[in-house]
Amino acid sequence: MAPASTTSASSESDHHHAHGKQFWLLTLGAIGVVYGDIGTSPLYAFRESVTHATKHGLSGEYAVLGVLSLIIWSLLLVVTLKYVLILLRADNNGEGGTFALMALGQSVAKRSSPLLFALGVMGASFFYGDAILTPAISVLSAVEGLKLVTPAFEQFILPLTVLIIVGLFAMQASGTDRVARYFGPITLVWFLLLALGGLLHIVDDPRVFNAINPYYGLALLTQNGILGLAILGLVFLAVTGAEALYADLGHFGRSPIQLAWSSIVLPCLVLNYLGQGALVLSDPATIANPFYKLYPSWALLPMVIMATVATVIASQAVITGAFSITRQAVQLGLLPRFAIRHTSESVAGQIYMPRVNRLLLIGVLIVVFIFRESSNLAAAYGISVTATMLIDTAMAFFVIWKLWRWPLGLVLLLIVPLFLIEQAFFLANALKIFEGGWFPLLVALSMALVMFTWVYGTKVLARATKKNEAEIDWLVRHLEAKPPHRVPGTAVFLTGDPYSAPTSLMHNLKHNRVLHERNILLSIRTEDKPRVPRHERVQVERISDGFIRVIAHYGFMETPNVPKIFEQCRRKDLNVDFPATSFFLSRRSLKPTSKSQMPRWQEQLFIKLAGQADDASAYFQIPPDRVVEVGTQVQV
Repeated sequence: MAPASTTSASSESDHHHAHGKQFWLLTLGAIGVVYGDIGTSPLYAFRESVTHATKHGLSGEYAVLGVLSLIIWSLLLVVTLKYVLILLRADNNGEGGTFALMALGQSVAKRSSPLLFALGVMGASFFYGDAILTPAISVLSAVEGLKLVTPAFEQFILPLTVLIIVGLFAMQASGTDRVARYFGPITLVWFLLLALGGLLHIVDDPRVFNAINPYYGLALLTQNGILGLAILGLVFLAVTGAEALYADLGHFGRSPIQLAWSSIVLPCLVLNYLGQGALVLSDPATIANPFYKLYPSWALLPMVIMATVATVIASQAVITGAFSITRQAVQLGLLPRFAIRHTSESVAGQIYMPRVNRLLLIGVLIVVFIFRESSNLAAAYGISVTATMLIDTAMAFFVIWKLWRWPLGLVLLLIVPLFLIEQAFFLANALKIFEGGWFPLLVALSMALVMFTWVYGTKVLARATKKNEAEIDWLVRHLEAKPPHRVPGTAVFLTGDPYSAPTSLMHNLKHNRVLHERNILLSIRTEDKPRVPRHERVQVERISDGFIRVIAHYGFMETPNVPKIFEQCRRKDLNVDFPATSFFLSRRSLKPTSKSQMPRWQEQLFIKLAGQADDASAYFQIPPDRVVEVGTQVQV
């Protein structure tokens, strides 16, 4: 059933380009960016699952067919049914992802808004664990193929992995616009090589086709207790990256993503997994590295190189995703301001965040040195992704029920089985907490703590600041009764509340005893949608002859830009001459207090976070030579 009340920008785009060149370019791009992560799973998913099963006493045929069956049906149910067919339809003005789904749910389920907010924060927090682990496990598993070329290469695997990862993060500063155009074609070749490798060996043992029967997977899962659950946790490695489908909806549109999956990605993945299965059934010794054994010895080194390039592309997608989700979190008030640089003039989504890039690099290198092998990392990888998928399913329930207006019984019939499947995956991965699963859990809990502290702290700070502010209407009446000395020019005061006189204005009056001829109160608001149409961007209201209120509206996927705001103000008959304009910003110095509304540790954390926030003038792109900062001390 299609959603009844969703207007999809992506659908309009799909329709417009349905038969044009643009549609095929978007489909090719989706193969490179959307499916880069899931496309590297054959390097390790089948190997780790079967190795774990046989190591604990299960027979080779039983383990191979059971694991293959679980992989195939996971791809069909979790990726195809949930993400490709259902969630891609839950677009928020053409955009997807955790925060887009959260905002969509909050727009129709007002009573459940706090729950959806908490789910959104937790979903974003788990994504950071995924963003750290993906480059580590992907690059390590690719480079480990060198051991098959010659054992002498083994000592170089870790240094080479570190070198590739450092190079990957170093290139972020210059942007990926130039190389990104090659991601699609390279990844398409990668998927075709996956299919070719599978086809070369799929006839080695015809028994492999029995894996299409779900009975084998269910038998492996239900007849082996905790072991079956542990194997399921490793099988989940085959669908990691599926969450990128929904997050990249706004970049490529629904139809290109769906076509890329059904025509290229899914068939190539299934063929490769079946080929690995047939190879291991015919020669059990190949389980040490069945992926690379699919190819002739002369093709081994080229395949290692190709796999490394594919894993770099997969890592690039998740790094870009980390930048994007951090920008959204900043806009939604979940994190302090971080510096954002736009690395492409043509692609708005191509951004670089130096601090986030640096923290991710440190995290990835720590993971590589702690775990050292992709097999060790496999235990850590699944928790963050399964948690993200569970959260997406929970939020999708509200969207399908409240927004699409499906009957509750039908919604439960769809959501409950998906939730149970993903819950089984989560429990299976939870078994590996002490083997490495603690790492993504630690990252997610740390990020959630930071976000909730920042949200709560900013509310406490707003209440404390409010005590030193007055209503702007009262102030205007007071100034008209007792006008201060006027100086020529325009003063712009940035404020979170456009109906109160900001602290910078009050201090300017108190200490300088002057007022500019024209005073603009500028407030920037983030709306519960990804983007705001240009004609809805600026709202101008004249309070009096000397005071004007400007409210600029931005979506949570946009970056505010003060010069562009005033360019649009000209259409509202408000002209601002920048060389004759002063921008007044409040720089708060936060001090702890014995009467704080937060626990001492949380108070200290909030003060530290506030101190790390990027300078407001740089973040809002205000010319630095026009900025006047007014310092105030606030006790929180």
